[in-house]
Amino acid sequence: MDNLEAQTYETFEKGTMKYTQYQRAVSKALLDRVPDEEASTSRTVLMVVGAGRGPFVRASLQAAEETGRKLKVYAVEKNLNAVVTLHSLIRMEGWDNMVTIISSDMRCWDAPEKADILVSELLGSFGDNELSLECLDRAQRFLKPDDISIPSSYTSFIQPVTALKLYNNVKSHKDLAHFETAYVVKLYRVARLAPSKSVFTFTHPEYSDNKSNQRYKKLHFEIPADTGSALVHGFAGYFDAVLYKDVHLGIEPTTTTPNMFSCSTSTQLLKKMSLPSHM
Repeated sequence: MDNLEAQTYETFEKGTMKYTQYQRAVSKALLDRVPDEEASTSRTVLMVVGAGRGPFVRASLQAAEETGRKLKVYAVEKNLNAVVTLHSLIRMEGWDNMVTIISSDMRCWDAPEKADILVSELLGSFGDNELSLECLDRAQRFLKPDDISIPSSYTSFIQPVTALKLYNNVKSHKDLAHFETAYVVKLYRVARLAPSKSVFTFTHPEYSDNKSNQRYKKLHFEIPADTGSALVHGFAGYFDAVLYKDVHLGIEPTTTTPNMFSCSTSTQLLKKMSLPSHM
């Protein structure tokens, strides 16, 4: 929704594991799409929507190099400052004959051709809280029928937690609005009171005529008896994404991708809720 600052991009780009996973996903997709006997003659059209300053473009081109496949890349980005950096990167790396930069919002751009692979990274720490659905629903029109979106799906999770420091920080504002706001934080001194549970799953591309992104779900958590009485300060939110086949990316505690630097946890804090141990 907002144009990111350079410092925010720099923070994202420190998380190299994310780009490694995307490179693996693109590599597998290219090998599946283009058999060895067509590698020298077939060119795959790949669109990076939300290209930022270029790390996903780089990951995609490195995947093409390691698999010996030919790639034509469209890098679509609406942030004008990021586009300037992206142009510099393309010139510096000598990618001019492989990469076309599109300075546009993906929801408004009319692509000159259809893509074989659509690459995006619009995942917030809760999976669907950075307009990924609204953006990709519009961008999936770029794809050829039955072709590949990376990520192909993602699931959000929540978990009840005791987080006294975070709770007191929010409480200090002395209003309800701050308690009804979701925060992206690093969770250090917290007690996770029960295993996380899945909330919503979204799949891309999704061409159903009855498609709706409206969701509602009711969950029941059981806090182990040996926990004793507990004070629930809020819920930690996580995501797990399937990039392509067995390549995943996520921060859900039981399946978290190692060394995920830039994907913090989303936390929704509440007014204090005291729960007896049997609930």
